[in-house]
Amino acid sequence: MRSVGLVPRLILLAVVLVVLAACGGGNNFVSSITTATLANVTTTVAATQHPLVAEYSVSAPYAGQAMVEFGTDKRYGRQTAWFALPGDGSPLAMQVAGMKASTTYHMRATVYADGMLWTDRDQTFTTGPLPAITFPTLTVTRPTSALASTENPGIEMINLLDWTGQTHVMQSLFSDRDGNPIWYYDVGVAQGYFPFPIKPLPNGHILLSIANNLSGSLILREVDLAGNTIREITLEQLNQKLQQIGFSPLPVGIHHDVLPLKSGHMILLVTLAKNFTDLPGYPGTTEVIGDGLVEVDEDGNPVWEWSSFDHLDVNRHPGALPDWTHSNAIVYLPADGDLLLSMRNQAWVLKIDYRDGTGTGNVLWRLGHEGDFALAGGHPSDWFYFQHYPSLISQDEQGMTLAIFDNGNNRVLDDDGTMCGTSGNPGCQTRATKFHVDESAHVATLLWEDSPGFFTFWGGSINELGNGNMEFALSAPAPVPPGAMSVVQEVSPAPVPQVVWEMDIGGANAYRAYRVPSLYPGVTWRK
Repeated sequence: MRSVGLVPRLILLAVVLVVLAACGGGNNFVSSITTATLANVTTTVAATQHPLVAEYSVSAPYAGQAMVEFGTDKRYGRQTAWFALPGDGSPLAMQVAGMKASTTYHMRATVYADGMLWTDRDQTFTTGPLPAITFPTLTVTRPTSALASTENPGIEMINLLDWTGQTHVMQSLFSDRDGNPIWYYDVGVAQGYFPFPIKPLPNGHILLSIANNLSGSLILREVDLAGNTIREITLEQLNQKLQQIGFSPLPVGIHHDVLPLKSGHMILLVTLAKNFTDLPGYPGTTEVIGDGLVEVDEDGNPVWEWSSFDHLDVNRHPGALPDWTHSNAIVYLPADGDLLLSMRNQAWVLKIDYRDGTGTGNVLWRLGHEGDFALAGGHPSDWFYFQHYPSLISQDEQGMTLAIFDNGNNRVLDDDGTMCGTSGNPGCQTRATKFHVDESAHVATLLWEDSPGFFTFWGGSINELGNGNMEFALSAPAPVPPGAMSVVQEVSPAPVPQVVWEMDIGGANAYRAYRVPSLYPGVTWRK
């Protein structure tokens, strides 16, 4: 099942649907002008192996597109992406996902072919119950009622993380904005596996990096919405291919992030280990843990590689050795084809010369305390420290605007190097931040911040939403809110932010949680 973009003639379809909706009774009108033209169209609705996912099949002797709209009543309210009809009468099987458990849904397909629309009769499908595995508790509140109408549309992607393998809680799921699970994938939590991370793919599938600290195994797996495995690669398979091209040292893990590219390639963040002798302050042999990047094609073949050991000074280690770099996020920059790499234990975000796979790998700049940029205002405490998840808001010829989740570990409080949390000094605090980075002048400016009153020493994510609100996840906030292990907040972008929407998560910590438009590329669910 492959979704397709809107071809030029589908612009006409969008206009027709908008006009018909405005006039009312549009579906009857569509049926009356198309049924006689698009004959011999047959449909079926069936269950899949996933209790929350239906399979809607359309067979038609036409080349064109089809989609399904669905909801708990005949107003529907949600739809899938458009998918390509093969044109030879063979069935197009569309996976319909985004439904609550044990609930009856109405759904119907629309076909666009030969310049005409055809709409199927209403059909129903009842989802199954959630599996016996424990799900996290998701409690949603909207504290500022006056701002409720400004809540950004979409659904919540939730990536929980229990690397101990003890809780056996579902750790990869999507929920609606009221906290109801509408999709999940069990990576094998009963056997100690955890997702690290999960990512929606441009083709509508889900990518999961699945690890197990008990067995040491690691699998990168792509699944469709019904949970069928499309492709996967293990760490052992990756290393066999890297060994053939002479990449050294070989990765000992795949961790924290993976970057899907439009080409179908992926950039993996891998753990590298290298021995050093008699480093300053570390006599004898020290196995230093660094990071690498490996781009693989659709068959898992490496096509571009990068190692932190080739580009950075191992003697700079604000987070202490042996955990030298501890990178946690990769960002693609569409304006120049380069990459950003968030290095938590350096308290830096690096820009790397990637140039869509033709770059040298050189570090173009280092953003953060003791990096290559002056900070407007000049106060070192305004920098981010031991950060997670930089996300790109905008990029132009002068630079870029980034949202950065500032965990705040080891925050430098003054020019003397005094750190938060040390004796006689304030405790460390976590912030949601937005920075502008002027690459020409090498000046960074803190544009916005929100200090929600917690310190979360690991994890976290942040994005600017389509309506301008900011959303961020506090993975392990201290002090711990009653009944919650993690907190996700959507806040207004005002100088004094107000909480618009909040999700408190109980049962496991959220490595990342953030809003996505829907489970389908190019589709936004309003409710």
